[in-house]
Amino acid sequence: MESNLQDNLESATLKRSAETQPEISTREQQFATAEAQLDGSPAKKPKMENGSSDTGQGEQQDRRKGVAPIKAEFLVHGLNAVSTPSGYDPPPNDRSKDRSKNKYQKKPKGQNTSRSFGSSRDTLQLCSSRALSSEFSPLDCRFGEKCKFEHDLRKYLSEGKRSDLSTFNGVCTVHEARGWCPFGWKCRFAGSHSTERETEDGRKELVLIEDETRKALVENGGAPDGEVGVVNVVSSQAKIDLERRRTKTPKSDAYLEWLAKHSADFDRRPTDSDEKKENGAQEPDIVMDDQEDTKTAHEENRARFTDPPLLPSEKRRIYYGPETPILAPLTTQGNLPFRRLCVSLGAQITWSEMAMGLPLLQGEKTEWALMKAHESELASPKFNPSNPSSVIAGYDNSKDLHFGAQIAANKPWLAVKATEVLTALCPHLRAIDLNCGCPIDLVVRSGAGSALLDNGGKLEKMLRGMNLVSGEVPITIKIRTGTRDNNPTAHKLVKRLVLGGQEALDAGEGAAGVAAVTLHGRSRQQRYTRSADWEYIGECAALIKQLQKEHDELADTARETDARYLANGGKVYFIGNGDVLSHVDYNTHLTGANVDSVMIGRGALVKPWIFEEVEAQQYLDKSSSQRLEYVERFAKFGLEHWGSDEVGVGNTRRFLLEWLSFSRRYVPLGLLEHLPPRMQDRPPRFRGRDDMETLMASDHYKDWIKISEMFLGPAHPNFRFEPKHKSNSYEIEAEG
Repeated sequence: MESNLQDNLESATLKRSAETQPEISTREQQFATAEAQLDGSPAKKPKMENGSSDTGQGEQQDRRKGVAPIKAEFLVHGLNAVSTPSGYDPPPNDRSKDRSKNKYQKKPKGQNTSRSFGSSRDTLQLCSSRALSSEFSPLDCRFGEKCKFEHDLRKYLSEGKRSDLSTFNGVCTVHEARGWCPFGWKCRFAGSHSTERETEDGRKELVLIEDETRKALVENGGAPDGEVGVVNVVSSQAKIDLERRRTKTPKSDAYLEWLAKHSADFDRRPTDSDEKKENGAQEPDIVMDDQEDTKTAHEENRARFTDPPLLPSEKRRIYYGPETPILAPLTTQGNLPFRRLCVSLGAQITWSEMAMGLPLLQGEKTEWALMKAHESELASPKFNPSNPSSVIAGYDNSKDLHFGAQIAANKPWLAVKATEVLTALCPHLRAIDLNCGCPIDLVVRSGAGSALLDNGGKLEKMLRGMNLVSGEVPITIKIRTGTRDNNPTAHKLVKRLVLGGQEALDAGEGAAGVAAVTLHGRSRQQRYTRSADWEYIGECAALIKQLQKEHDELADTARETDARYLANGGKVYFIGNGDVLSHVDYNTHLTGANVDSVMIGRGALVKPWIFEEVEAQQYLDKSSSQRLEYVERFAKFGLEHWGSDEVGVGNTRRFLLEWLSFSRRYVPLGLLEHLPPRMQDRPPRFRGRDDMETLMASDHYKDWIKISEMFLGPAHPNFRFEPKHKSNSYEIEAEG
């Protein structure tokens, strides 16, 4: 396999060189002139971290701020030092016009909000009546002669479908896992599970092969939709019931009715009783004599009896400690194959991508697909019972698991109802996290995400209601430092989350009952620019410990918070998040900020083996072949998850490229002058220790496609990819 990869790499490099060779001589002269002008301008000198500028004389003693310290022998000057590679072709949706007019024009910045990935479909669409059938025994097509799809199997295989893939030894990963392939003849590995046999009349017939033993094991396992190793798979009927509003939410309705009576400004969804009142309908008066009063009341109480909801103190305990590094909920990149890769490399806690509450209630397939988890995420996280500061009474590690779901909502009724249906349909959840950190404008303008940071009363109602309807599943929250720069407000919100707001305490409601709080050390306005404020994270961590101390001092007094409303026996775990790129960052923040654990977002995208580094407590300088093995592993996981047909291969390629747009930012440790690497440092143009390492560091999307073709074959002619962020910068919206 290594020889094939090397051949592909050499051909890709030669092809790129041939494409750009005619322009090199002229462009090199222009760039050389520009560099000479830049070197002579003091204003353009990069600043040192101590505030001085680098004069270029003598040995550099300090790191340059914002610049990755790459060894001189690996730096590339001249033409290749320019951020935009030669021969760059703007993607189809790029709005910049005729870049050749200005060769020094910067790449456009900002987010591509209307990306198109083209299409990955067969030239001829095979009718579903033929997809899983033998050539001479197809199913009846219900459309008959009016059907617009192809019914000639041999014509489809020769003209309508691209040739089979030879990667993964030509074996279909889906068939290997399930014993049969649900994509049949459409599978890009169909040759591995099909054959041509001779019938009794001497004709040659194409037939599909199934492993009956393995297929029976899968079917007996009761996996919905035949998905193997995947949990939280919601049935199609359940989604239809949600879409048609047939799914009942009695716990939510009871809480929302109570909340409506005790909150004049409560924003809730209209109920059936409201509609009756608006139409003038009145509740019938019931008249009964004194003798029947007691008996009737008793019978009504028995009829209305239901199990009371579990209070926060009665829910399942969870645990966070130094040995449980957390993979952040990542938009787009936090998909099941990537989480599966990170778990295999040591991630102890994983979160789904942020799911919006309303689409969940409406039964949208794409939103419920985010709740799927791999069976490896059901394992219990690591647990060190000798850590007295983190261990709580009643914690059972055997009942704990890796995977939790994150949702976003802008109204109490939406958060509460989404939580109830989520816990009812997804039995394998460690916790449900409410996103109060998403900085995306579309989310914030709707009143969700970071918008909730400035509305503590509303947020508290949402969390309290979520706790009442979530059964034994704990509720957690992820926040930012505030909405505006230089105006952090998280410390005020943390106090409300731990002890409850004053209005709640006056009403005797107690705390909201969150089991854990995660603080991303940036404001909503800041998004991902500048470094995370770990000093402020440490202040908030100290505040939580102080509040815990004050709570203990208030024991047996009238001001004591009701213990029934405290999760985890009264302990609220506090997790820090932001700019973690090595085990050194992880350890520094654990001790410096005194948090219970650390959440890793972009650091895991740049190098997923950061979890291995945390466990090994040392730097791991991965070679290009090792990194390529992770790419291969992701591609295999992707085919199992998204499918092995043309559409599934296209989806796998798309999400692989999304990840490569981050992993290309990794600078191998052997190339650095100084450690540790830093998230905000951007490398100058450099070459790797081998050709593959150089290719994997390219910021050109066509090179990422070449890497994907090593495992997924040539891209479909209609496939398109455009980086999510035109600038390929570090200011990304990957996590909330």
